[in-house]
Amino acid sequence: MMENYPPPLAVSRWFNTPAPLVLEELKGRVVVLHAFQMLCPGCVSHGTPQAERLHRMFDAKDVTVIGLHTVFEHHAAMTPVALEAFIHEYRLTFPIGVDEAGTDGPIPVTMARYSMRGTPTTIVIDRAGRLRKHQFGQVDDLSLGVAIGALLAEAPPDMAAESASAGCDETGCTVPN
Repeated sequence: MMENYPPPLAVSRWFNTPAPLVLEELKGRVVVLHAFQMLCPGCVSHGTPQAERLHRMFDAKDVTVIGLHTVFEHHAAMTPVALEAFIHEYRLTFPIGVDEAGTDGPIPVTMARYSMRGTPTTIVIDRAGRLRKHQFGQVDDLSLGVAIGALLAEAPPDMAAESASAGCDETGCTVPN
């Protein structure tokens, strides 16, 4: 695993994706992880609509939005079957994973790994795989958009090194002899 890379997601089931998503495989993209519960008023009114707007606004090659249904209360009501209906009713199209249940209490595995305080939580990972934002509660649309734009403007360190070794500069790249 890459040094300083955020912990892996522990997901028991995925929706809206043909295959499970692995953070390390998304290197080169900005990743926005939206942790939510479908019975959380702030998630329903702000967080999940914001995640859907981000998903539709940015090209998936540049920004990947991942929802994480991380249930730490009302477990009996927030089942994968209920989540599937919620995803359909709210027309959510971004990939959504169900956080694995914790073994030592009500806190799910990924929620514990990231030390989340509750939902909604927004986590932003840069293209080099570094955790750059971790915020509990509502995140302002404009400030989140600015943060993502700034990260997109940064060249990932490994890509910059590869470009330099290939004879690249601001005008283009030359083929090595």
